[in-house]
Amino acid sequence: MIFITTGTQAPFNRLIKAMDEIAASLNGEEVIVQAAGVDFEVKNMTVTGFIKPDEFDKLYLRARLIVSHAGMGSIIQALTMNKDIIIVPRYASLGEHRNDHQVATAKKMESMAKMPVAYDIADLKTKIDEVSSNEDKVTHIKVGPWASEQLMAQCPRQVEVGR
Repeated sequence: MIFITTGTQAPFNRLIKAMDEIAASLNGEEVIVQAAGVDFEVKNMTVTGFIKPDEFDKLYLRARLIVSHAGMGSIIQALTMNKDIIIVPRYASLGEHRNDHQVATAKKMESMAKMPVAYDIADLKTKIDEVSSNEDKVTHIKVGPWASEQLMAQCPRQVEVGR
């Protein structure tokens, strides 16, 4: 199963339309989309709006691949669950977000964690095929569900000195 998450702030029709076309070529593989405000017919995927956190976790665990906007919550969840993820950043120039912080996030995740990024939606199918044909995990970094003791030890100090 492929799980698509778009966040809850605004529609991400560019991603949903592209994935609907791609889903038609996946030989019946289930594709589930979490998306807000879908106002067009989706033919090849199951679309749901808000998903409760426990159900969201179950979908992540079940998925063989996550395709996500560049939201840090979605990215961190994929890392903690050791799931392959393809990032599709939202663009301010397309009215998908208020600025291009998602592009910056995608670039950082691509360079730091070797996460595949589809900057151009036309590249998404190729990215899915690459991840699907790779026997190793595409994402080469795993994080735990909690902040490290080292990080937590620094937090009070940072607050105290105003950094």
